[in-house]
Amino acid sequence: MLTPKISIITIVYNNVRDIEYTIRSVMKQTYANIEYIIVDGFSTDGTLDVIEKYREEIAILISEKDNGIYDAMNKGLNVATGDYVLFLNSGDELYEDMTLEKVFSSADNADIYYGETKLVDEERNILGDRRHKAPKRFNWKSFRYGMSICHQAIYVKRSIAEPYDLQYKLSADIDWVIRAAKKADKIVNVNQYVAKYLVGGMSQQRHKQSLQERFQIFKKHYGTLPNLINHGVIAGKFLLHRLKNGKTRD
Repeated sequence: MLTPKISIITIVYNNVRDIEYTIRSVMKQTYANIEYIIVDGFSTDGTLDVIEKYREEIAILISEKDNGIYDAMNKGLNVATGDYVLFLNSGDELYEDMTLEKVFSSADNADIYYGETKLVDEERNILGDRRHKAPKRFNWKSFRYGMSICHQAIYVKRSIAEPYDLQYKLSADIDWVIRAAKKADKIVNVNQYVAKYLVGGMSQQRHKQSLQERFQIFKKHYGTLPNLINHGVIAGKFLLHRLKNGKTRD
């Protein structure tokens, strides 16, 4: 089994409540070849005090003002030296202690690895699965009916990971994954849960803007007419989901 170096990048700003869950999930990994990078937006609420407790095990810490989450992600990507990158933002966790070991033992030298995600609330209770299931097979066209893989559950070879497009404020991660997938020759589904995603992020708080950005991203990659047809399918699936479950999840 190969043991490639993984750069895990955590973005945080004034999140003293949740940051330790994320850090500890990285520190508990049985996989050894980890470069942990934290990009902090110059927090003032005690977040940096929590980070300092683990400073010896954090490879790179950047704490300065930024121009939004994707600017911060680009800072992390710019200093990463791993073979792969994973963005695990404050409040999110790796699913279990052996997650990284299982990911990289699933296949050698993939361009992208991906898995499934559990949703958790602020008390770390598992709420269930995302509404969009990870596809059995994934390529750059797989997002045409919605973001079917959580950003925290996708490992991208750094050589194909371009900077985030800062024109998008809430959905640049979708564009980023599609662009990486277009370059990928080998994409591996690890067929297991790999992440816990804390619900209630910025894209959910500003849902309308997020949807508008997603529409433009899908239009850019898939074309105007196919995008309109695909969104009709998305709307139909959403309505069926509401009728069946009485509530929605991302």
